[in-house]
Amino acid sequence: MSSTTDQEQQRPASQAEAAPAGRSRQGVRALLVRLHFYAGVFVAPFLLVAALTGLIYTFAPQLDQLVYGDQLRVTQVGEQVHPLSEQVAAARAAHPEGSLASVITPAEPEDTTRVVLSVPELGEEQRTVFVDPYTAKVQGELTTSWGSTPLTTWLGDLHKNLHLGETGRLYSEVAASWLWVIVAGGLVLWIGRSRGQRAQSARGVLLPDRAARGVRRTRSFHAATGVWLALGLFFLSATGLTWSHYAGDRFGQLLDAAKGHAPELDTLLPGAQPPAEEEGGEHAGHAGHGGAEKTADPDPAAFDAALATARKTGLGGTVQVTPAADASSAWVVAQKDNVWPVHYDQVAVDTAKGEVTAHTRWADYPLLAKLSKLGVQGHMGVLFGIVNQIVLALIAIGLTLVTFWGYRMWWQRRPTREDRKAVFGKAPARGTWRRLPLPVIVIGVPAVALLGWTLPVLGVTLACFIVVDVAMGLVRRGRAV
Repeated sequence: MSSTTDQEQQRPASQAEAAPAGRSRQGVRALLVRLHFYAGVFVAPFLLVAALTGLIYTFAPQLDQLVYGDQLRVTQVGEQVHPLSEQVAAARAAHPEGSLASVITPAEPEDTTRVVLSVPELGEEQRTVFVDPYTAKVQGELTTSWGSTPLTTWLGDLHKNLHLGETGRLYSEVAASWLWVIVAGGLVLWIGRSRGQRAQSARGVLLPDRAARGVRRTRSFHAATGVWLALGLFFLSATGLTWSHYAGDRFGQLLDAAKGHAPELDTLLPGAQPPAEEEGGEHAGHAGHGGAEKTADPDPAAFDAALATARKTGLGGTVQVTPAADASSAWVVAQKDNVWPVHYDQVAVDTAKGEVTAHTRWADYPLLAKLSKLGVQGHMGVLFGIVNQIVLALIAIGLTLVTFWGYRMWWQRRPTREDRKAVFGKAPARGTWRRLPLPVIVIGVPAVALLGWTLPVLGVTLACFIVVDVAMGLVRRGRAV
């Protein structure tokens, strides 16, 4: 969102290079104009890719139903559900490869039961067998990743890293790191614009000026749309950073320091001796997704026992039942209701005695753990169901339009005289930092340094912007001399 006036953008080069008259609050505005301009020009392509790939990913659930409906949905809802043991037996009869990792009960009456298998040759992926709970017949199988279908996994990787691995993740972290900066700067510029422009009223801030023409009209659409999107864009920026590479590591350190991680479930059976941990691994409660090979499948009847015990303790809705990793460990039954109100309780079950040996409750999660979990689900578009998806889609479309209008303003400000033609408009004036009040510099420099440490990709790219800007200034000064 840019509110730079035409005079600011089209100032002659001689004036742009001249030393500013003095320090004032207008220097802060001038610096924001320059930062917003350059961040918009260079970061907007990353934002545009993130918006378009995110828009497609938003409707992954509907695309899954379209592509994999035969596996995901039952053909006819019956009255009586077969026991899990029979469904597991049917799945293993059709697919004896690998070992049983877990079973996920249907979320809705029309959904199939998912029997997840760990197959060594699949690595971190799993083979999921879909069983009709009313007939105990296998409807198909898919290679899944952490419960996601191949299509959802492909779309997720496209949005996250453009299928370029760890290197590709930098694109999305650049977008998430700069998004909030661009939005915050645009809000300050648009709301605090000079009195010579539209009246400072709610209508002037929230609605575009249809009476304006040219660049002013484009700017009003760019800025007013940005105001409406601001809260959603801040949310997407913050939640995207929490699972990014470098900023995500900093967020993990914050959770460690604040003890904000979700509580871990103790899966050790009472009186049992803990087994020695394998290299690079953890204890039983976190198994079931790594493709680790077990010696033999558990008794299918134990799935019924574990589920029945968990239901007695109040675990309703769809749950994931994970067999014990070894003789000293309990089974794990965990709720997987991601739609608000969420349910993430889980219990450890001794199937031999039909007893719950430990539990963790969603109500006991630390605040940071709750916010992180809910933020992820909201970012993925599942927290509030179809409403969540529609909101994310509107934000993605809005961000695409704001980006288009931003580049259009740059093009509209281009010189058009015969002796001064250019493809794009001039950048805002240089030397704005010399107009900053001293307190702003004293406080701002350490704050920016701290921000650069917290968000490393933001810090590195900002440093690159500064180096390039200084180099261009030296070159221009040398040419002028």
